[in-house]
Amino acid sequence: MPTDPAGDARNADAVPFTFAGIGDEAGPGLTAQLTALRRLGWEGIELRTVDHVPVADLDDDAFHRVASALAEAGMRTVCVDSRIANWGRPVTGCFDDDLAELDVLARRCRDLGTRYVRVMSYPNDGLDEPAWRREVLRRMRILTDRAERYGLVLLHENCSGWAGSSAERMLTMLDEVSSPALRLLFDIGNGVPYGYSAYDMLTDIVRHVAHVHVKDADGDEHAPVYTMPGDGRARVADCLRLLLEHGYTGTVSIEPHLAVRPHEHRTDAGADGVSTFVEYGRRLERLVREDVLPRAANRPVGAVDGGRS
Repeated sequence: MPTDPAGDARNADAVPFTFAGIGDEAGPGLTAQLTALRRLGWEGIELRTVDHVPVADLDDDAFHRVASALAEAGMRTVCVDSRIANWGRPVTGCFDDDLAELDVLARRCRDLGTRYVRVMSYPNDGLDEPAWRREVLRRMRILTDRAERYGLVLLHENCSGWAGSSAERMLTMLDEVSSPALRLLFDIGNGVPYGYSAYDMLTDIVRHVAHVHVKDADGDEHAPVYTMPGDGRARVADCLRLLLEHGYTGTVSIEPHLAVRPHEHRTDAGADGVSTFVEYGRRLERLVREDVLPRAANRPVGAVDGGRS
């Protein structure tokens, strides 16, 4: 539990959104992931990998052990982070891999009690821009049609892919696909490594955001240096305030990228991973309590197109 009771993120009167964390940013094993979240007093986990294995690739026995452990711990799964359309699956790659992963995750999300699956929008691989656009939209229509039939919502992250760093393309994708099974995941910290202003992007897409990641960073796209929330130049407090003012009541999930960075194969930080994750979460609670909430202007101005899973 947090050492400062005033920072309890479950006090709905103070904080209208829910705090959670991407578990493998605390450590590869589920024990480390649950330990970190318990210390924070949080009840939401975002699942990406367990023991270095993506959720869709866990064998059935391993997955059932994970699901049982989460249920025993009273831990709610807020989202599953897939590899669908991510940096490792270019637009010319085998589409069947993404469809197969979605089929597996449909069953596993049902067992975990979540309908949210994080996706991206396919990095290019030699196509001209019109062809890249056409193929991305074709695939996203098929994926969202299947997701809708499964009762899932695909959350597109502002990361790798055709629509990853452009609010205009994200809005085009939402309009062209036109499905309730496609919404946006906004990662506050992705603007620095990808070379754009996250806050400026958010002003254009805020009403379509259904899930939020918190990272912060200094440096630039050539050499990003990840920091505690509020210490970098991602404008974490400003972004959270903007979301709050537009009625956001979904989940805010931390992805520190400090002691542990699974995407860079930095996964064995031991106790440092858990302690850094916990410190990060407490810093975020304090930032929200001391900077975001007191300075939010006349919130909310309207409900966002999203909400809790």
